[in-house]
Amino acid sequence: MTVSKTKARLVDVARQLFAKMGVENTTMNDIAVASKKGRRTLYTYFKSKDEIYSAVVESELDILSDMMKRVAEKAISPDEKIIEMIYTRLETVKEVVYRNGTLRANFFRDIWRVEKVRKKFDAKELALFKSVLQEGKDKGVFLIDDVELTAQVVHYCVKGVEVPYIRGSIGVGLDLRKRKEYVANIVFGALHKTDN
Repeated sequence: MTVSKTKARLVDVARQLFAKMGVENTTMNDIAVASKKGRRTLYTYFKSKDEIYSAVVESELDILSDMMKRVAEKAISPDEKIIEMIYTRLETVKEVVYRNGTLRANFFRDIWRVEKVRKKFDAKELALFKSVLQEGKDKGVFLIDDVELTAQVVHYCVKGVEVPYIRGSIGVGLDLRKRKEYVANIVFGALHKTDN
C-alpha cells in the first residue's frame, strides 16, 4: 500500500469508528487495530486523535467540494447551476452528517473544530460561486454589480441555513419540489435582471 493509500485507509477507518463509537470513545489504538496497521504507522501520519478527526472532516469536505465542482462544470444555465449547487451542498452535508452516526452530535457540539477545517473548503466554494455568478453576469442572466461580494453573500447565506436544513426545520411541510421552488424564487429575486 502506498503512502497516500495507507493514510486514506486510516482516515476511513477512523471515520467509521468515530461514527460508530463517537470521537471521545475512540482511541488511537482502536484505529490502529481496526485498520490492521500498527500504532507506529498511525502515529507516522497523525500525531493525535484531533489531527485524525480533522483529516476525517477534511476528507468529507473534499467529497462535497468535488460534487459542487461537477455541478459548476455542467452545461446548464448559470441560474440553474446556482440552485443545483446550493441543493447539492445542503443535501450532501445532510447525507454526510447522517451517514456518520454519532459523529452527528460532535458536528453540532464542536462546530468550531469543524469550522477550523472548513477554511480551505470555504475558499473553494467561494471560487465556485464566483465563477458561476461571473458566467451569469457575462451572459446577462444576473444583474450583479460586485460578483465577489455577491459570492460571499450567497456562500454565507447557504452556510447559515446548513444546520436548520440538516435538522429539517427549513421548509417543513413542503415537498422537495416546493422547497426548491421557494429557494429558487429567493435566489432569482436577488440575482436576476428585472424589467423595472
